[in-house]
Amino acid sequence: MVPLDEHVRSYPVTDPKPATEQGLALQVRGLHRSYDAPVLRGLDLDVCQSDLVAVLGPSGCGKTTLLRTVAGFDHADAGTVALGGSFVDAPRVFVQPEHRKVGIVAQTGALFPHLSVARNIGYGLDRGRASHRRVDELLELVGLGGLGRRMPHELSGGQQQRVAVARALAPRPRLLLLDEPFAALDSTLRSSLRADVRDAIHAEGATAVLVTHDQDEALSMADQVAILQDGQVVQMAPPRQIYEEPVDLNVARSLGEAMVLPGRLTEGRVSTALGWLEVGHRSPAAAPGQPPDVLVLLRPEQLELDVASGVKCKVVSTAYFGHDGLIGLIPAAAGAGGLGLAARIMGPSRVPAVGEHVQVGVRGSVAVYPSA
Repeated sequence: MVPLDEHVRSYPVTDPKPATEQGLALQVRGLHRSYDAPVLRGLDLDVCQSDLVAVLGPSGCGKTTLLRTVAGFDHADAGTVALGGSFVDAPRVFVQPEHRKVGIVAQTGALFPHLSVARNIGYGLDRGRASHRRVDELLELVGLGGLGRRMPHELSGGQQQRVAVARALAPRPRLLLLDEPFAALDSTLRSSLRADVRDAIHAEGATAVLVTHDQDEALSMADQVAILQDGQVVQMAPPRQIYEEPVDLNVARSLGEAMVLPGRLTEGRVSTALGWLEVGHRSPAAAPGQPPDVLVLLRPEQLELDVASGVKCKVVSTAYFGHDGLIGLIPAAAGAGGLGLAARIMGPSRVPAVGEHVQVGVRGSVAVYPSA
């Protein structure tokens, strides 16, 4: 990479971790950052070209600090950040944010209020016919064709975020960073907008990192999901794999409702209060030689009601949401210990009454984890 000035230089990564043939757009190694207390603790992250990676974690886990460090708004205490194979943050190296070719979409869009939609989108482009064509192209891409002359205050919140995404994509950045861009929108708008933004990013062939605390957002948008806990990436995998095969119960709980049952493992099956269940092949505690006492992970959508071969359970609560419902259950068998379960029912299914008894079965295989 050509030196930016006599004080800021970027050097090739000499020993990158092997990746897919796509290559790495972003490589983070051993990243540490502290303020009053440690925030990032030796974090590693790989993002392949043209992938959309969601970094998912609760407030305070280091998501925003990671984003700020990659963007160049903050300097790592230790570790390295490389973009496109060249260091931008490393010992004796710090490339200023404006030279990193990184696009950013903030929570509120942060549009220039005195500029039209078209001028907001084209702000980072050289003036000329090519720039006008690029703006028109992006307006169509984000579903705002014909609205280029409008001012930001004339747009809805969702439309403003579309403009922010188009503005960030306009100069064709080598990396796009999205900082919880849908957090301020209502739930109905969030669902449709995130699908459109995902499609726009993929249509551009852009590489993107989305930081979020919303598991639905992460799972529905991303090619890869990275779970961030206590300043470290504890698991990274495609959405379906990370949901169905979480590396531990903490990761499982970060990805939605999780029920944990005690069980005893025998030859690929586990005995539980809900009967004998099949264990997934890649389950963490399913390897030969592991202790037989395990913890079993279940999701509400795995439970089936009124199954002839199921276990008798008592309905203790119901919650109806229109598109689905959640039924609280307690197994009636002696020794169940008042174990609380929840079953998700879909669509127009009959909702049993509180106090009613139903037969409950388990759909598919389960993941098991060491009990200690």
